[in-house]
Amino acid sequence: MTDTQVPTTQKTGAAFAYVTTLFFAWGFATSLIDPLIAAVRRVFDLSYTEAFFTTSAWFIAYGVASIPASYVLARLGYSRAIIAALATMVLGCLIVPVATMMDQYAGVLLALFVIASGVTLLQVAANPLVAELGARKSSHFRLNFSQAFNSLGTTIGPWLGSHVLLTGGVFAAGAVVTVATRNESLRSIDAGFLAMGAFFALLAAFIFTARKKINAAAPAAVAGASPLAAFGSPWALFGALAIFIYVGSEVAIGSMLTNFLNSEGILNIPLEEAGKMVAFYWGGAMIGRFAGSALLTRVPAGVLLAVCTVCAGLLCAVVTQTGGTTAAYAALSIGLFNSIMFPTIFTLTLERSSAPAAATSGLLVFGIIGGAILPLIAGQIADAAGGSLTPAFVVPLVGYAALTVFAIAAARTRVRNGDGAAAPAPH
Repeated sequence: MTDTQVPTTQKTGAAFAYVTTLFFAWGFATSLIDPLIAAVRRVFDLSYTEAFFTTSAWFIAYGVASIPASYVLARLGYSRAIIAALATMVLGCLIVPVATMMDQYAGVLLALFVIASGVTLLQVAANPLVAELGARKSSHFRLNFSQAFNSLGTTIGPWLGSHVLLTGGVFAAGAVVTVATRNESLRSIDAGFLAMGAFFALLAAFIFTARKKINAAAPAAVAGASPLAAFGSPWALFGALAIFIYVGSEVAIGSMLTNFLNSEGILNIPLEEAGKMVAFYWGGAMIGRFAGSALLTRVPAGVLLAVCTVCAGLLCAVVTQTGGTTAAYAALSIGLFNSIMFPTIFTLTLERSSAPAAATSGLLVFGIIGGAILPLIAGQIADAAGGSLTPAFVVPLVGYAALTVFAIAAARTRVRNGDGAAAPAPH
């Protein structure tokens, strides 16, 4: 057995560390959507439904780009696909100032779609890569650990984004919407995305220098895998539906939180302060993922997932039936129980799918399109309720109930070996 045939623990450990930095990057980028919704709603004078199109433009990219991303991954391999993804994200960031100079909200939506297309390719490559960089029995731990750094990005993103996007201009104390104040706020949006583009460019250079270590540790099975193979696996389809529901529920809550906390019946605080508080929602997910990584070495993944989905659903019920600080802190606390859901659904599905990992990953990432659809439904409910966001929490409430069904089914289903044969579920 030669060094080139089987990656050593040292090689996989180094590759795992490099790839984990990517989770931070796309978490940071995705969480900027939350304060951006409040920013464009005021700057472009939009309804909730119209403002939530920022979320839809981002997550529609997952539906459009995920299956092609599997082809790109199969053709380029892991390291080159990751660099191509980061270059696409830089391009999207450069589109934003062009759109704001033309005063076109549609241009901002296009930029978000391009950035998210790069994030899609990044996720299709990074999620299965992390799951494969080590023993199968510890795959839940590795992906949850990497996703904890994703949550670190989503925790920093809303706080920093609110400071940049929701201050000055039309958000200054006593400000009215004029040409001058709108231009000041638009320039703040430019600055935020140009800085993010520079960060992605630096990260691409970092991955380029580490490409040999990533290639040496990456599994070779990705080459030649057909993305369409996943459609023949019932568990791949079930997992994609679960990802659709989970991401839609998580994003619907994140999209509503800034305006929800700002509203009179809840905390009645300024938008900037409300936007910064959203960091507690994503911070709870970060804490939960670090804790969940440890728990998953002792508790069956399906069981822990079921506990989290039930708790998240109960918190949504509290939000719909109360108000004030009780509803505010119940909504923020949902992030703690969201923590392990995405990576655990992902690895539970990979273990049970009869399709190749790259194909299954592509279909699972396609499911992230739920983030484009469920927030729009929540926005329509809020508009129909006269601008009250409280009734809209019924959308994630139903979503978490459905995810409980997935968790129970996964806990009762045996995993598959590499040859497709059934094997006992890991504990």
